[in-house]
Amino acid sequence: MRRAELIATGRKLFADTSYDALSMDDIARHAGVAKGLIYYYFKSKRGYYLAIVEESVADLVARAGSEPDLPTAERVQRTIDGYLRYAQHHQAAYRTIVTGGVGFDTEVQAIRDAVREELIATIAEGAYGRRDIPVVARLALIGWMTGVEGVTLDWLSHQELDRDAVRALLTGLLRATLRTIEELEPSCPAPSTTQ
Repeated sequence: MRRAELIATGRKLFADTSYDALSMDDIARHAGVAKGLIYYYFKSKRGYYLAIVEESVADLVARAGSEPDLPTAERVQRTIDGYLRYAQHHQAAYRTIVTGGVGFDTEVQAIRDAVREELIATIAEGAYGRRDIPVVARLALIGWMTGVEGVTLDWLSHQELDRDAVRALLTGLLRATLRTIEELEPSCPAPSTTQ
């Protein structure tokens, strides 16, 4: 079994099971390998877990930046839907990424910060045609992103709305954020295609 297969197995295991609930013996048994093979590739359970988190968020970021030729509104819809779909199908991993895991984990925090920055840059590129934006625009998009995380965490806990309704809510909040950015920073006009 190769590293990529171990990561795929780990993604399934950690999708709905917390880090502390799985032992290396459990992981090896599910993967059908000797525990030593996992240590060979990842050095420790934490190294294995961080590799899985990094791989998962890389997929999430790649989805956000995919299909740049689509109209802005459609790309925003797909990006938010992909984000929500990821969170829904990888709940334990998503919660760890957003909340930093058990206690304060600087490495998971760094991964989360990198994901936030990349998603914000992707949104800026779609909205303004550039990734480098004024401070007020970046702050507003960070505010929207943290709102997305909070809404998504609450939605996962209660699931009172379907994904389409949550996507519509988040899209509406993004439109309002982009209009607010335009009011405060005229060099960043809200795209008409998302209004």
